[in-house]
Amino acid sequence: MPAGPTFDPYAILQVVPTAEHEVIQGAYKALAFKYHPDRDPSRRAAEKMADLNRAFALLRDPAGRAQYDRTRKTVIAGVNVADYVRPTNAPSRPTAGSSVLNFGRYAGWAIADIARRDPDYVLWLSRHSSGIRYRTEIYSLLRTMGVSAA
Repeated sequence: MPAGPTFDPYAILQVVPTAEHEVIQGAYKALAFKYHPDRDPSRRAAEKMADLNRAFALLRDPAGRAQYDRTRKTVIAGVNVADYVRPTNAPSRPTAGSSVLNFGRYAGWAIADIARRDPDYVLWLSRHSSGIRYRTEIYSLLRTMGVSAA
């Protein structure tokens, strides 16, 4: 059964993708006990039980789980992750005087160059803990762009 982009068996079973088989099996049993039609006759419980059965059917087979995991790494929510790993058309030389990031999808890019290409990322970086050391520079760039960091 093909798994659609909105179907995440790990989320349905409330386990992490690195969970061992026994953990997945235990989560399925606990949730099936809770949502089984004999215990909860509601329509919501029936839908939840159907999702649980589908998720467990996919993850209980090692080959099926491995196939799903390979697919999951390349496609998340219908978006190809490879498109967001590293943007193309990176500047050949970072802007002088601007800090260069050494992490994330813009690793090797100067903050000034990122601001020109993706101001939303710079705004996000201003609020994220990984951007603490760059906040003064980011706030200055955002002011010149007329964007408020607040």
